[in-house]
Amino acid sequence: MVNYNPKDWLTFIFKFHKSDTFRQLLPMMIVIGVYSATICYLEISYWKLSESSHVKNLTLMHTTVGFVLSLLLAYRTNTAYDRWWEGRKAWGSLVNNSRNLAIKLSAILSTDADRAFFRKAIPIYASILQKHLSNEESSKVLFEELNLQIDQHNHRPNQVAKSLFHKLNSLYKSEKISGHQLMVVNAELQSFTDVCGVCERIKNTPIPYSYSAFIKKFIFFYIMTLPFGFVFSLGYYVVPVVIFIFYVLASLELIAEEIEDPFGGDANDLPTKKIAENIKKQVEELL
Repeated sequence: MVNYNPKDWLTFIFKFHKSDTFRQLLPMMIVIGVYSATICYLEISYWKLSESSHVKNLTLMHTTVGFVLSLLLAYRTNTAYDRWWEGRKAWGSLVNNSRNLAIKLSAILSTDADRAFFRKAIPIYASILQKHLSNEESSKVLFEELNLQIDQHNHRPNQVAKSLFHKLNSLYKSEKISGHQLMVVNAELQSFTDVCGVCERIKNTPIPYSYSAFIKKFIFFYIMTLPFGFVFSLGYYVVPVVIFIFYVLASLELIAEEIEDPFGGDANDLPTKKIAENIKKQVEELL
């Protein structure tokens, strides 16, 4: 995730970050510029269309359709941001519940061996969830001290959550914790699986293909027809104008594509690895 100062306008305007859409769209912008210049040449110098040509009236279509396109892009961007923010809230909940669980266990558990188990196991859940969502392989080093047998082909977060529940149940059976104490920590443990479910729903349910494909086609044909009508009023200045309009519209779609899955490795995705590391640090302090 990119860290920045929202008040530093000059940095935003003149600095091109690697995640900036300008870099990604530059090849297509060059193609659009060449295409627009070709249309200008054909209409002005080759076909020599007059001001009374019906082609000039194409601008009426763009005025009407442009409003519809702006509504679609606004909805697309808001939907993608809602998914990004819901993912951040889910991980925030994981942080809070990991802390609460560690605080309660620090008061309930009396032996160092039991504390050591949860001191390692609670952060491992966050780390495994991060790797699970980003489709990374989890290292066996994570489980050596706990002697956990994790099957890489099955649901990894569930296996860690199962081990946590089994350990608490074992403590209850050995009468190291009471039934009331078991109920006290049950809510936090259950929330781990709830957070995992929320994140999986976001990751495994992308924006419907037909909707995403329609917007891309809409933008493409809108841009491709822009030079025909605007040549009469702008001449060759239509080239930078069309390039700029394409940059704005396509950038909104690219931004929405990037943030709709907030658990990947893109620059604007959630810093889940850093959050997992913070959970590890704080749980170790508490236990």
